[in-house]
Amino acid sequence: MNNITQKLSEWAINKIKTEYKDDIALLIATENHSVNNDGHGECFDYYIPATDRGFELSQTFIVEGVGHDLYPRSWERTEKTANLIDPCTVCLDNAKILYYRNEDDKNRFLELKKLLSENLNNSEFMYKRVLEKLDNAMKLYQTMVFESKMYRIRTAAGYIADYLSDIVFYLNKTYFKDWRNGHITELQKLKYLPHNFIEYYAAIIKAKTIDEIKTLSFLLIDVTRKFISNHKPDIKSQEMDVDYQGFANWYQELSLTWRRLRFYCDTNNAEQAFDDACYLQNELILVKDEYGIEIDKVDLLGYFNAEDLTYIRKRAEELEMFVIEQIEKNGVKISKYDTIDDFLKKN
Repeated sequence: MNNITQKLSEWAINKIKTEYKDDIALLIATENHSVNNDGHGECFDYYIPATDRGFELSQTFIVEGVGHDLYPRSWERTEKTANLIDPCTVCLDNAKILYYRNEDDKNRFLELKKLLSENLNNSEFMYKRVLEKLDNAMKLYQTMVFESKMYRIRTAAGYIADYLSDIVFYLNKTYFKDWRNGHITELQKLKYLPHNFIEYYAAIIKAKTIDEIKTLSFLLIDVTRKFISNHKPDIKSQEMDVDYQGFANWYQELSLTWRRLRFYCDTNNAEQAFDDACYLQNELILVKDEYGIEIDKVDLLGYFNAEDLTYIRKRAEELEMFVIEQIEKNGVKISKYDTIDDFLKKN
């Protein structure tokens, strides 16, 4: 800590003690946040308000050419950081407490640091965050495809690379820790990497044309998706928690779509068959996440042929039988009646 950093830390602590004693829970510095020894983040980074008045302490200023931001982070935001929802993980993991109002505040903060560490080592938890990051990157890519301005495309590519880098860090049970180094330098330290990930990342930085950046962004997403697939955690421990009744309710609603698809196949109506097959395909993909059902083979539309609908009809039947089998073998009875009289009698 240099002399300026020391003086700024003392200033902030003194200001809290004299003007905001009951309004500030903690004052936090972030270690390894300074670039070129400028002291940013090490004299203080943020504080956690205890009252609404505590937000008034917030201010930004420049001292000897270095910008400083004394800003508030609520307990709620800090909890999101511990759960890797708020992106600034280093602000909690590398946090150094400069001031705390009382022991309860300090212990609450330390518990959140502990929770962050536990989450980083929880493969199933981190996998969920990985899928969220992938979704963000793919949505951004979808938008970028239709962009024509270089500055917008480069911005999108940069964020895509950041999201995908987070995925690689997460699957290595860590995150981008040292802001003094770039992503590529930190990625090179990891045990597991997607094939050609660093090469594609570096090429995006050097790319000079729009088509080049779009192509490289696609390749970066593609290799990351394959990497994710190869690092999917074992979810067998979650099988006892599957909502098979909810799964049965889902099937009972979707059974009409299966019926319609059969009808359109039998009447050789390719357009209507395609529409229902698209809807059913999307539902089959979503059901894995919604009910935790492990359906390894959900390919339906891969069997679609507008000139011969017998292939997709047969495939749809196979998938329907598989779904029914999964429900019934886990002790759930599908609500099905042979006649209207049977339904009325039992209801």
